[in-house]
Amino acid sequence: MSADEETKARLNAETGRIRWSELERHFARGATVTVSPRLDLVEVAAAFVADDSDRVAAWMEAGEVARTADDDARRWAADDAEVWAVVVPPWVLVQEGREVGPG
Repeated sequence: MSADEETKARLNAETGRIRWSELERHFARGATVTVSPRLDLVEVAAAFVADDSDRVAAWMEAGEVARTADDDARRWAADDAEVWAVVVPPWVLVQEGREVGPG
C-alpha cells in the first residue's frame, strides 16, 4: 500500500457523522472548512495532509472548498444538523448532503 493509500485509509477511518453543535467551537475559532458534496471528503482531506496547495487552491477557486460560511453555520445550528467531518489539524473539514459515507 502506498503512502497516499495509507493516508486515505487512515482518514477514512477517522471520518464520521457528527452533530454541528459539537463542532461550533471549532467554527467560532475559524477552523472549519466546508467541502462540497460533489467532492470526496477523504480525497480533499488527503490533499490537505499532503499540502497539495495546487489542488486545494483549484477547489477553493471553484467554490467547492471554503471556510465555513456564517449562513451555513446558522442553518446547521438551527437544525443541529449532522455533517460528515474529519480533522486535519488545524482544520476540521465538514461536508453535508451525502447519504453514504465518504471514501
